[in-house]
Amino acid sequence: MYQKSFVNNTCEDCKSAKKSVFCELNTEDLGILTLSKNCNLYKKGQIVFFEGNYPDGLFCLREGKIKIYKTGPEGKEQIIRLAKTGDVLGYRALISGEHYNATAATLEDSRVCFIRKEAIFNLLKTNSNFSLYLIKLLSKDLEDVENRLVNITQKPVRERLAEALIILKETYGTESNNSVLNISLSREDLANIVGTATETVIRLLADFRQNGLISTKGKKIEILSLEGLIKAGNIKDV
Repeated sequence: MYQKSFVNNTCEDCKSAKKSVFCELNTEDLGILTLSKNCNLYKKGQIVFFEGNYPDGLFCLREGKIKIYKTGPEGKEQIIRLAKTGDVLGYRALISGEHYNATAATLEDSRVCFIRKEAIFNLLKTNSNFSLYLIKLLSKDLEDVENRLVNITQKPVRERLAEALIILKETYGTESNNSVLNISLSREDLANIVGTATETVIRLLADFRQNGLISTKGKKIEILSLEGLIKAGNIKDV
């Protein structure tokens, strides 16, 4: 499988670091990270880490998009998180000392930095701001899991799909000068986010198109009425 190292630019000069958990670090700490990392190019669809493996460090998404998913007994994926530039991956397993409980794969060609666990644990011991930031991330993860459980058990699929489209917009934004989502997802991936069959997503997208909420062209989805999607998703706060 294709994987290629790229120039190890310093963390001090990395624009993605300013959007990540490392944004509060001083120059000295960023310099330590630079000496403790390696960076690789991943082609679309390549696995970054596998469910069941044990972590040796932390992944930081320098550029690109990644899905984190669990695989059911019959091999069906359930996407539990989407990562964007600046996000860190694998921190829960690293901190707990347990294996990864999900798999991470790229949704497009991506640049990913890997920071060895010794450097991360040293920061946790010496930098309270960094530790607090990670605690907040873990708390947000727990909140997201709770919300997902409520949605799956109580919300109809149509509402979940509308909410998923809004989340995609909030996570990745839109392409320049228009309202097309800045991500290309297969209908299968979209179904794996919502937690339903691909055929159901295709049918509901057609329904959204007929109601003037979206338009589609291949894998691209344009939001024509954000207010309409909010209503369709029965969302109180956006």
